[in-house]
Amino acid sequence: MDRDSGNGEAFLALQEIKEAEARARKYIEEAREVKAVKIIQDAYEEARKIREDSLSEARKVAEAKKKAIIKKASAEADKIRKKSSAETEEISKRIETLIPEAVKKARAKIRVFLEGGTV
Repeated sequence: MDRDSGNGEAFLALQEIKEAEARARKYIEEAREVKAVKIIQDAYEEARKIREDSLSEARKVAEAKKKAIIKKASAEADKIRKKSSAETEEISKRIETLIPEAVKKARAKIRVFLEGGTV
């Protein structure tokens, strides 16, 4: 009986080992699944951070370009205003020199008209 009881104990021990191995495999599989989910979550979070950083950088670049364009346009507008102002001044000076002559001619025509002549 010792021999049979030894075999029985060995069989039970072997059975327990198999059950322990099965539980260990189950735990390993669960750990792999949990780890895979964690890896996917971490990758998603990292991708989100990269996307936010990229968008933030793109916004900064776009804002800098916008400011540069506005600055350039403003400088161009100032340049055009100055040129226009200079041209207006030039025209005013020409007109001022021509006005006395135009008044003289108009006065002469009015005098001729008033004296009964034709213009």
